[in-house]
Amino acid sequence: MFTAEQIKTAHGKVKSGADFPAYVQDLKGLGVIHYRTFVADGHTDFFGANEYKASLPAKYDKLIIADLCDKAQFKAGLKEHQQGKTDFPTFVSLAAKVGVEEWVVRVDEMTCTYYDKTGNEILVEEIPQ
Repeated sequence: MFTAEQIKTAHGKVKSGADFPAYVQDLKGLGVIHYRTFVADGHTDFFGANEYKASLPAKYDKLIIADLCDKAQFKAGLKEHQQGKTDFPTFVSLAAKVGVEEWVVRVDEMTCTYYDKTGNEILVEEIPQ
């Protein structure tokens, strides 16, 4: 099974949102089935077969997540991030300000789903392969 160190190594290759599809492919190769990232502090839980779990700790000081979600502003900011126009700290700051609490990447399905504070789906995206 994969380790937190292997995940950190794979993540170290990511410079912008444009690198995200390759990162997901690296995780797939490690045996990650899905992972959940929490916008408030950046901690992430990675899951593999047989309920295997590895976690990475908080990456930054706690952010306040807006109570109401602005889907349009989030989609615009996400598009810029995916084009490599923003770095990760800028993206998560925007996500918090517009009400995104977490995202779940299904490596096995190649999707990324964003959720608000009440657990509502904001956006489901297919990850390019």
